[in-house]
Amino acid sequence: MIAYIQGELNFLGPTYVVIEAGGLGYHIHISLHTYSELVNARKEPGAHVRLFTYLHIKEDAHTLYGFASEEERRLFSHLISVSGIGPSTGRMILSSIAPSEMEEAIINGNVNLIKSVKGIGPKSAQRIILELQDKLKKEGRSSLIQTPVNATAREEALSALLMLGFTRNAVEKALNTVMKEAGDAPVELIIKNALKLL
Repeated sequence: MIAYIQGELNFLGPTYVVIEAGGLGYHIHISLHTYSELVNARKEPGAHVRLFTYLHIKEDAHTLYGFASEEERRLFSHLISVSGIGPSTGRMILSSIAPSEMEEAIINGNVNLIKSVKGIGPKSAQRIILELQDKLKKEGRSSLIQTPVNATAREEALSALLMLGFTRNAVEKALNTVMKEAGDAPVELIIKNALKLL
């Protein structure tokens, strides 16, 4: 996957941008939220920009989606993981609702806000809430948009075990036991020992 594209902004529009990087011009689809972020940062053609990207591959097209922040890209990835929500719908959601507002809507079960997005009906809104609320319960509040940072061995182990599908409470309990015995062990050893307890 392409993590980000950094280069000269050649074109900025409400639905896409063209960024020249390494002699290539990348056509990148964006949300209105990203467009607003670029405009507010006074990015005009000729400016140096960086967009975090998601490459969607299907048999007849390779489409790049770009986001002003890693948080927005993470939320987009979570949204398109929901059954029936594709990249175009995910972009429409992020064009209509800011990432932080969308996360709040999911946490609070705000079906009305989510179904106010063009193309999202009540059933799709409920599906988004149900599927993504589970992730929030497992990984904690802000996990849909939270960016990874340089973490301690314990935090990295916690993140890895949550990604494997274990619940936060079970992982925390296992890690507390493991950390008492080998506090400064490498991440791999912490994870292996915790897996034995889960």
